[in-house]
Amino acid sequence: MKIRHTLLLMLAPVLLMACSQQPDPAAAPDATAATPAQTAPAAPAADAAPVGDAAAPTDPQAEAPAANSNPVVAPQGPAPVAGTDYVEIQGGQPFANASGEIEVAEVFAYWCGHCAAFEPLVNAWKARLPGDVNFVALPAVFDESDNFPRAFFASETMGTLSRTHDATFNAIHLEKKLRPNADAAAIAAFYGTLGIDQQRFTSTMQSFAVNANLGRARQFAVRSGINATPTIVVNGKYRVIGGKSLEDILRITDHLVAMERAAQ
Repeated sequence: MKIRHTLLLMLAPVLLMACSQQPDPAAAPDATAATPAQTAPAAPAADAAPVGDAAAPTDPQAEAPAANSNPVVAPQGPAPVAGTDYVEIQGGQPFANASGEIEVAEVFAYWCGHCAAFEPLVNAWKARLPGDVNFVALPAVFDESDNFPRAFFASETMGTLSRTHDATFNAIHLEKKLRPNADAAAIAAFYGTLGIDQQRFTSTMQSFAVNANLGRARQFAVRSGINATPTIVVNGKYRVIGGKSLEDILRITDHLVAMERAAQ
């Protein structure tokens, strides 16, 4: 945990910047023999159910997300300003489109340093969300050669995100065990050190379910006007564009969730 907080402090002066493309491969750190991450794994992201894949049954060791029964709490701080803190997405739609729930989608990239700094804050924030809010983590599909979105959806399909999600951030930004532009074989080898079946994972990366979810994620990003990470979209209607810090982005998000709750 101290390591993650150190990373957050290191990135604090540039929090208002965002990642829009993968780093230059020439500047990427060398990959080394991987060992399991030392930080405790986060609970799996509550994402839309992927398209069924009979070849990839649920991992029996995967953790089941706990039911969220937190009370609704009024947002803190000043109300966000349209055009300054957020924009309304014309014709926008939620990614998961779950009836009766307010979706908060975070579009992230594993290779994005700002996303790595945001992750511990998001983990603490989503643990406090009331039951009518559905948090969805979505990898940004900016580049066809980026293997990490495919790895995310493969791990989600296999039910192993609780082991791989935070570990992937750590492996890239802290432990330097994965290059930001790692190929599928390198990612599979690292996931193998986390107890993931490499052969099954490699096969699942190319599955119909993963390809379908990649297409859906790409369409969502285009429809929502997302060209940088991390970006939060509330119920498919509002894209957060402001925030003086990463914490402030979540403050704006809280207000937009309250707006949607009042509208419903």
